[in-house]
Amino acid sequence: MKQKSQEVILGIFVRLLRGGCQLNSMNYSIDLKAIYSSPAETTPKNLRLPLGWSLGWHQVATLEALRNPEIDVVINTAMTGDGKSLAAQLELLQGECTAIALYPTNELARDQESQTRQYIADFQPPNNPRVTRLSGADLEIYAEQEGLRKQAAIATRTGQSEILLTNPDIFHFLHRGAYTFAGDSPDKLWGRIDKDFDLFIFDEFHIYAAPQVASVINTMLLIKATNCTKKFLFLSATPDLQLLDRLKKAGFRCHVIDPNAQQKYRFPSQIAEQQQLKEAGWRQVARQIRLNFISLESSPKASEAWLKENAEQILDHFQQHPGSKGAIILNSIVAVKRLMPFFQELFRPHGLSVGENTGLSGKTERNRSLDADLVLGTSTIDVGVDFKINFLIFESADAGNFVQRLGRLGRHDGWIRDGEKVLFDGFTAYALMPNFLLERLFLGEDPPLVAGESYERPFFNIAIKEKYRVINDFNGYYKRWGAVQSLKLCRDLNNKTIKQQYAGSVEEFQSACELVFDTSLKQVAGRVRGWAQDWQKLSGQKDGNPIAEDACSFRGSSGLQCGIYDETESNEADRYKTYDLPGILGNLEIELWTEAAFMRSIEATVQRTGQPIAKGRFKHCLAFMKLRAYREERLNWQLQFPGKLEPIADAWQVQVLKGLEVWQPNNPWATEINKKLRSQALVSYVLNRPVAEVRQRLRLPMHFQIYPIGDSSSFHEAATYSVAFGQSALLLDTLAYWLKGKGGEIWIA
Repeated sequence: MKQKSQEVILGIFVRLLRGGCQLNSMNYSIDLKAIYSSPAETTPKNLRLPLGWSLGWHQVATLEALRNPEIDVVINTAMTGDGKSLAAQLELLQGECTAIALYPTNELARDQESQTRQYIADFQPPNNPRVTRLSGADLEIYAEQEGLRKQAAIATRTGQSEILLTNPDIFHFLHRGAYTFAGDSPDKLWGRIDKDFDLFIFDEFHIYAAPQVASVINTMLLIKATNCTKKFLFLSATPDLQLLDRLKKAGFRCHVIDPNAQQKYRFPSQIAEQQQLKEAGWRQVARQIRLNFISLESSPKASEAWLKENAEQILDHFQQHPGSKGAIILNSIVAVKRLMPFFQELFRPHGLSVGENTGLSGKTERNRSLDADLVLGTSTIDVGVDFKINFLIFESADAGNFVQRLGRLGRHDGWIRDGEKVLFDGFTAYALMPNFLLERLFLGEDPPLVAGESYERPFFNIAIKEKYRVINDFNGYYKRWGAVQSLKLCRDLNNKTIKQQYAGSVEEFQSACELVFDTSLKQVAGRVRGWAQDWQKLSGQKDGNPIAEDACSFRGSSGLQCGIYDETESNEADRYKTYDLPGILGNLEIELWTEAAFMRSIEATVQRTGQPIAKGRFKHCLAFMKLRAYREERLNWQLQFPGKLEPIADAWQVQVLKGLEVWQPNNPWATEINKKLRSQALVSYVLNRPVAEVRQRLRLPMHFQIYPIGDSSSFHEAATYSVAFGQSALLLDTLAYWLKGKGGEIWIA
């Protein structure tokens, strides 16, 4: 044991002396074996396939489960790249089924639209199903062009579709009556839509947080109580066990399709064995990968610094391996924006191009990135699908994020250039990770990995999951907040316009919600009334209930969202974006703009380019700005509360706060922002600890939105309190509600 400890210390000491590993001289690297997926043992006789096509085991298993009248919910956990999308659409492609497919981002829905249309061209289903992709922006533009209200636009678009591709936000809005008017029955839209579609598909479900999972459960319970039996399909390489347990409680008959548990994957290391599997019909899901581990200090710009230091070696990889395509996937959009011009300048003289793919990238920039040699981004939507790669450098936020990003590599043998296929000559990845993770993987007591060895992907994924920092899953959210939306839906069912129609459904729905969320709707109603009374006293208004509204929403609201005109964006129509104020304060060089000037600029751009721009997302923005540049160094800032925070923090509950201001020395536009910010009513949760401590001790996810705040007793001093807004406030309340112990402490050991 003593010798082992000495080896650990020596290893850490040597690594610190080296000051970080160079790209071409890694000390910690392993090989991940190729992955092959089992073919279907039998194919249903009444299944029509294009000539020469064959199916995988999990694809046929999914089809059979969806056709089984004894199954309501199907969960497919096949690996990334193993054809889950085709599995979901097989029944649709037979021409006898209609479906709503929900994707967590509009970019993913756009990608799936082109894939779905290609499937239809390949399968030639007899009904030639109509495909519609619908986002909030698409809906607004369509309604405007056709002279319709959004309600009529939704009815028209959905009524003309057999396959509807959209995001879960719109699906949620429909079921909470967001697009109805006074006097309309609450089910005016969802009543018909739920009846018209047979299958509801939830893709990439693993990225949903607890509030979104609770919303999906509520919607499923509503559909179950008010309609004939429907089918629900969840596609996720890492299924949500909370969802499965709660659906079973509600009486849903669930079936999990897990190819790995059924030994339907093989991981050959020898070429002869790979050839045997191919001849037996096994499909290659991923190629063998050399995975290198880069250990970095836990500082905001550690990855940026490493990439700049090793940029020449990255360029050398492309020169030594002609025809390579690569991606650098980071956690920070701002880091990508800062690195883009650096890599473009480095690569351009060598005839190599660099593209961008982030959540702020416009459609034009994303499309252009598909032709690049190297893509920098935060998004993995196109990477490994349309943008085929053999070289990957990536950061990760947690274990699931690590596995998902690594899964983008090795999915293709090559890519098409000028009609000719360019074959890759190997697959290489570099994982940029915190020091502690590398030490746990290779250096600690009984480490799971040994440098230079080869591993099967399931074993490796488990090692990452066990050794990565465990983040909070907010399990208590369901009991504490999940039934607030249930109460809203229950009241809708009791509306006089539909009460008789759904007479039996109300009790069924209420009972199911109380069982699933382990609470009483009567108690929830009491809490909701209390929030409404507090709001009336604070605001002087007779209506409204911000806390309940956030609890009923899919992603929550943001009173800190600002409209941005991004002068760094090449395409004019893509320059209009939204960005939260905290990110602006720390990372952006901006110039304040008036709302009127911002809107006039949109209209002028539409007239000049002929491209419609949706304006609805700017309706509730706090302020409007021009983005001049991305800062090289992040600036510190904090919020200030005009009164004392101690009694607010000691209440251990979600509250609505007003009067907040930004304090940031040398900020020339802070005064103008504060004039607007002071009037904002923000659903908040305050903790009497600094942000860094709260993040660490409560195991908060990397991108959890929590900010420093001070009060009148410590004006302009370093903030000793933390505050979260909107749904983040509800999530913090969940921890306080369940974890508050003796002495009023809620900290996790």
